[in-house]
Amino acid sequence: MKKIMFIQTGFGVDVHGQDVTKAAVRAVVNAIHTNSMPGIASVLPENDLHNMKVNVRLAVPADKDKLDVEQVRARIPYGTVTVEVIDGGMLTSSAIYLEEKNDKNDMMYIVNASVETGY
Repeated sequence: MKKIMFIQTGFGVDVHGQDVTKAAVRAVVNAIHTNSMPGIASVLPENDLHNMKVNVRLAVPADKDKLDVEQVRARIPYGTVTVEVIDGGMLTSSAIYLEEKNDKNDMMYIVNASVETGY
């Protein structure tokens, strides 16, 4: 990315089921759905939203091999999207195991996201 215009941050949690993808998607949605970038097209090459570049950085506490990056990428509506996964986030107890919620244990998965937007 030649020029970063915006950096949005968010977090996502999967309280039951220990699904790292669900937590990651929620983190990205949390980051991008409370912002508006009304002037971004005017600074992009050819004034086209599809020329935007987006780098999603995810801090994931566990199960990186189970993370479905395509589900995360699909939450970004425009541009060329890259996803970078790093160590981070948090595992913490939910203090309850619910088999009907597909729990494997009582852990919550918390993922942090940084979404860099530019061109």
